[in-house]
Amino acid sequence: MKKPLPPLNARNFPSAQEDAHAAAASRYSGQGSSYQLAFADADFLLRDELRPIRLQLELLKPELVQQAQGIEHTIVIFGSARIPSPEVAALQLAEAQAQGDDQAVARAQTHVSMSRYYAQAQRFAELLTQRSKRLSTPIAVCTGGGPGIMEAGNRGAFEAGGKSIGLNIVLPHEQEPNPYITPELCFQFHYFALRKMHFLMRSVALVCFPGGFGTLDELFEALTLMQTGKCRRRPVLLFGREFWTRLIDFDWLVETGMISASDVNLFRFVEDADEAWRVLATDYGLELEHNGHGHYADDI
Repeated sequence: MKKPLPPLNARNFPSAQEDAHAAAASRYSGQGSSYQLAFADADFLLRDELRPIRLQLELLKPELVQQAQGIEHTIVIFGSARIPSPEVAALQLAEAQAQGDDQAVARAQTHVSMSRYYAQAQRFAELLTQRSKRLSTPIAVCTGGGPGIMEAGNRGAFEAGGKSIGLNIVLPHEQEPNPYITPELCFQFHYFALRKMHFLMRSVALVCFPGGFGTLDELFEALTLMQTGKCRRRPVLLFGREFWTRLIDFDWLVETGMISASDVNLFRFVEDADEAWRVLATDYGLELEHNGHGHYADDI
């Protein structure tokens, strides 16, 4: 009897996954064996010479996952991993006071003061998530995936019932993803450069809270790309004018000719989550209030 033809939509060749599962064990098999399929051989993929392939994979994996999850637009929240929540800061202060350690009390008081930024990051992420839910393409919160301000951003989106992204990276001091990231959108990177690309590829705005070297690195890389025309202009909001102007003398940079006077228009200062939302809503023509009729301007 004639064997029936496969369906029209059948594959012409076995998939890589099928061949990987079907690969027969052999006396030539085993860890480090040249007999292993190249794409299933971790030792081979981790060779120095395979760095170009790993770079491609680290670009491609988060891209395909975000496509599958319907993520088209993000707002990135940067900021220190060291800023605690108000609840944690209050406990730290109480413990320091109970110990009677003046230096510990002073540090804890600083943490209490800075914890207001955690609360504002959480509030902003919640506002963004709530008010973009009914847009044709909702905006997702994206963070570096760790603690502090990053946790606050993912937490605000989580508590508003929305998706959020965490772009974690392997560090010598292990970074544990915070518990509020949407599990399907929790990524881990080896290459800082690829992680930075994913921060910017879908972002329509950057919201930057006080932070240290990592925060400054991410902020100034984005500003440089916009300044030089290498990427689209988008709103960059710096939370806390007092912090940023004490940290960086932007006027001196202009006065000494290190930047143009117009370069200070690449960013704006905001003080709280509601102000940040109003700025973004005005820039992009979004509804200021969540009334079910929000829309995007044509250029988002």
